[in-house]
Order: sequence, then C-alpha cells, then structure tokens
Amino acid sequence: MTAVGVTGATGTMGTTVVETAADREDVDVRFAVNRSPDDERVAGQQVRAAADLPTLLAEHTPDAVVDFTGPASTTEYAAACAEAGVSFVTGTTGFDADERTALRESAERVPLLWATNFSQGVHALGEALADVTGTLSDYDIEMTETHHNRKRDAPSGTAATLLDGIDAASEREHDRTYGREGDQPRADDEIGVHVRRAGGIRGEHEVLFAGNDEVLTFTHRAESRGVFASGALDAAIWLAGRDPGRYEFEEVLA
Repeated sequence: MTAVGVTGATGTMGTTVVETAADREDVDVRFAVNRSPDDERVAGQQVRAAADLPTLLAEHTPDAVVDFTGPASTTEYAAACAEAGVSFVTGTTGFDADERTALRESAERVPLLWATNFSQGVHALGEALADVTGTLSDYDIEMTETHHNRKRDAPSGTAATLLDGIDAASEREHDRTYGREGDQPRADDEIGVHVRRAGGIRGEHEVLFAGNDEVLTFTHRAESRGVFASGALDAAIWLAGRDPGRYEFEEVLA
C-alpha cells in the first residue's frame, strides 16, 4: 500500500482525491492539508493546516504527496517535499516561467510528476490528434474547451498540451487565435482556440479538422472528477521510490 499526503484537501479536486483514495485498497491517506482547514473532515480525514506540511511530512513519511491547488501553493509544497525527500504529484496548471523553474529545481531532488490531465482518455486523444494532424496536414483546425465557472486559467492546461502535440505533429507551425471578433478572416496557419466557462462542467475538449468538403471532430468529456483523482493516485503509486527527476503521466500509462 502506498502512503500519500493530499494538499488542498477541501478544494474540489483535493476532496475528490481523498474520497477516491478512501475507496481504494492500494493507497492510504496519511494526512490531508488545506490553507484554511476550519476543523473540517474529508472522508474521515481530519484536515490540517498547510503550514504544518513540513512537520506532517516528517511525522508520517508518506511515499508521495498529491497536489491540486494553485501555482504559488504548488511550488511551495513541492519545495517542502523536496526538502523532506518525498515524491510529488501535481495536476495544477497555470504556472508562469519562474514557477516552472521552481518545479524543475524540486525535481532535481525528488521524483516529481506534473501533468495537465490525469485521464487515460485524454492521453489517447492526444495520440489520435497527432496521427490525424500528420495525415490531414492542410486541414483547418479549431479547438473549443469548456470547464466549470470557477476555473482560473484559460485556455486549460489540457488544451495547451493538446495544442502543443498538434504543433509537434504538424508540418507547419500554427499561430493560436484566442476567440474572434470583428473583421477576422481565418489565416491558413492558425488554430482557433475558444474557451467557455459555465456551471459545474468537469471538462470537455473538442478538436475540429475541416477541409476537402469534410469535417472530422474529436471530443473528450469527463463525466466525473474521479477520473482525474484516480489517475493522480495511480501516478503517486508509480512514482514512489523512483530516482529524482521530472516524469510524465504517459510513462505511468506505458
């Protein structure tokens, strides 16, 4: 059984991670923390103050910490894990250049896995898009992504990863046009990127290819946040005990 700690435990994803872990026999949540715990419990776990993380790492010696918080918190928690020699898994997105550098520095000391999405379906979608992009190299490409109304970064980290994969597989470099307004005829070498935020939508990504009088559309829709929580816990199990370095979720699925 892999022992884990969970940050952001009263947030939407953190709560889902703790609840998902409680239903599994291969992971054991040793502690859960949040910035403002307010004496809360999640799936039977007493939520502790995030300021106590270094102490909790020393007391409970988890195999890994699973994190879905925000860029500033994530880099802070990763540094604490690096100091304690604990593996770190995060699905946080929206990092700036300095925060990415801080994560790389933590990965020099402990195994660190950062993924924009922990869904097997999204991973398969990325592979399919690479194949189609290579085949339909002269088709127009558009992307639409939809998330809940509290999501902060736009476009989503998953959308950015899929777009990077399309660029890598393409014979040409695309400019990304974020929404359109006014007189904006479509350029040949662009990808239109459209972002929607509404309600409690878990996550939906659609990529459209159009040309030669035909349209091909790929769509991934997450029906439950448990998909991402399960993937992150799988990553924590896989990552524990490995050498320091930056790892990818694709390696977990290989």
